[in-house]
Amino acid sequence: MTMLARMNTPASSDGRSDRPVTRLAEAARYWEPRRVGYNAVLVAVLVGWIVLSWPHFREALTPRSLLPMAVLALLANACYCAAYPLDLLLQASRLATSWRDRRWVLWTAGTVFAALLACYWIGDEIYPGVSAPH
Repeated sequence: MTMLARMNTPASSDGRSDRPVTRLAEAARYWEPRRVGYNAVLVAVLVGWIVLSWPHFREALTPRSLLPMAVLALLANACYCAAYPLDLLLQASRLATSWRDRRWVLWTAGTVFAALLACYWIGDEIYPGVSAPH
């Protein structure tokens, strides 16, 4: 967080934000720009699966498959929001100051978990359902 943002964020003597609205705004300022990286990692996982097994996935990539893929993308982004409750809780605790410096750990763990879940979903649910190329 920049110095200007810290000066404009009301905080108690131990670094905690005093108002829930302020904590939510601070959480959004942190998490929302990182959503782009999270989505980029998930897109890279998908592209990796497609490139590494292209002939096999050719028949799965049709206009008809766009809706299910869009739903899965929306669900992945809904799961990204799971960081907010934990972030808000820790911002309101005595750990607020140290938490702000360590949020990247939660982002990294969540992104790795999402990538592994995407690999599982593609490998177990999508890949076996596509017939082998002729």
